[in-house]
Amino acid sequence: MIRVLHKNSLARSLWARNSCSKLFVGGLSYDTNETVLKNAFEKYGEIIEAVRVIAHHVSGKSRGYGFVRFTSDASAKVAFKEMHSKVLDGRNIRVEFACKNS
Repeated sequence: MIRVLHKNSLARSLWARNSCSKLFVGGLSYDTNETVLKNAFEKYGEIIEAVRVIAHHVSGKSRGYGFVRFTSDASAKVAFKEMHSKVLDGRNIRVEFACKNS
């Protein structure tokens, strides 16, 4: 039955909504860069999307948050569990799933 559902594009898109391998990481130090963020999260699984620390478009200064995308939902769940409320570069970080709810 699962195979039949996944052949249907509507069922496949509904199933995909419940999966999430992208994490939002907030509360970053303004000194935290992509390398530091990647090094902190890559031990929980393979990262498929470039780790991004969001910066102000004019000043280039970090805005204190970024994103990490893993190859699997399972890796993202482990990273969430292990890294949420942990200290990174002297700051307690906040980790959330960054999934579309639409």
